[in-house]
Amino acid sequence: QLFIVQFTFQQHTYFEPHPTPSATMSEYTDKPMTKVIIYGGKTGWIGGLMYDLIEKQGGIEVFKAEARIENRADVEKELDEIKPSHVLMAAGITGRPNIDWCEDNKPDTIRTNVIGTLNVADLCNLKGIHCTIYATGCIFKYDEAHPLGSGIGFKEEDTPNFDGSWYSQTKGYMEPMLACYPNCMILRVRMPVSDDLIHRNFVTKIVKYERVVNIPNSMTILHEMLPASLAMAKKGLTGVYNFTNPGVISHNEVLDLYTKYIDPTYTYKNFTLEEQAKVIKADRSNNELDTTKLMRDMPEGIVINDIKTAYELCFQRMKKNLTELGWLPDNMPAEFVRNKE
Repeated sequence: QLFIVQFTFQQHTYFEPHPTPSATMSEYTDKPMTKVIIYGGKTGWIGGLMYDLIEKQGGIEVFKAEARIENRADVEKELDEIKPSHVLMAAGITGRPNIDWCEDNKPDTIRTNVIGTLNVADLCNLKGIHCTIYATGCIFKYDEAHPLGSGIGFKEEDTPNFDGSWYSQTKGYMEPMLACYPNCMILRVRMPVSDDLIHRNFVTKIVKYERVVNIPNSMTILHEMLPASLAMAKKGLTGVYNFTNPGVISHNEVLDLYTKYIDPTYTYKNFTLEEQAKVIKADRSNNELDTTKLMRDMPEGIVINDIKTAYELCFQRMKKNLTELGWLPDNMPAEFVRNKE
């Protein structure tokens, strides 16, 4: 049986999970990764990167899921046909061009981010399949117990305190429910960064803004963290993990690195949270996540740098990649070129 304790927070209902003993850690730690289905592998950013990573490593059959996660019967049929040892759940709606989209499309957001995610987690649990869920850490905001600049980060057991966007609300509702499933590893990704300028990259987003806020945040450098997620899934880890590089970095520090490595002529301007609120539909989460548990449980041989070191290395790779692409040194697409005053 599943027992749920209900309590109210900021006029929204959350659930504190009491995990069932229906499965044990050993059931997953002893299970080799032989066959993987990736939901979000066909059209999703992180899912596509995970597919490429597993293909490159070799030795594991990997499939891009065909079923849409909101269609439970289709998901179950696919799981029964392929019989994976592991599932990577990277499907979801974040909105285009950003999470403001979710404010005007709430039922669509629920259908995928809530119903769909629960479908995958629940079916995997029923079938004894380890399921890695690429979730979000954008369910917190700095508060009195976790002040900006204090170095005190939110831990895995902390209750979400940010509901300023519908996207984050759905994720905040979801996490305690997902934590009830003994087969699931829930990874709190934040502001993910890749070694290119794909539109989903956090760097790409803020480079295109006319003005940015300057607040330190925990972030996820995918080059380091995605291989880590695969190693954690192979190890059979379950439960919630803050899935960011240790430490925080500010928007200005990121853009200064962009100027250093990519475009020396690039300039930017800051504005306040109050000024930002006037031009966005949904509030944005700013926080620091504690990575003590993540680093403690990280499988041997996986290197995770602090966020500032990881970012420096990321921009070095990005410069190399953009040079090979022909964008550097002086052929950047117009969307990245500032009109010089």
